[in-house]
Amino acid sequence: MLLVIGSAIFFILMYRKREIKFWSTIKMLSGFLMGLLILWMTVPSLKYVITKDFDVVNGKCTIEISSSGRSSNSIFNMLQTDEQFSFNEIPELDAYGKSIPYYCEVTVTKDRMWTMDYKIYDLKTGKLIDSHTGE
Repeated sequence: MLLVIGSAIFFILMYRKREIKFWSTIKMLSGFLMGLLILWMTVPSLKYVITKDFDVVNGKCTIEISSSGRSSNSIFNMLQTDEQFSFNEIPELDAYGKSIPYYCEVTVTKDRMWTMDYKIYDLKTGKLIDSHTGE
């Protein structure tokens, strides 16, 4: 959004001053097009976030930890639906991996592009083990 607005302001100022430089114009046009591309990719999912129109995917899941460099995240593998959801936060659990199933509730946007929060329950007892509410 900032790229689009910034580029539009720059073009207006260039037009008013009548100073049109080739490389500056190319750079701002590139920024404008990049901003439009980013908006085009995120706006469909953004409407679900703004209207709080979410789906809750629940069922048996496994949780794997993936780390690369300084960052690490947790990947929720939903076993019934074969979907994967990723969170930057690592849940505080006793064990992780493909062999340890949990019952999970993952809140996502309707198009499954953005994950909002999760709840992890013990598969046998149904007791809440960990949750992330996105706040």
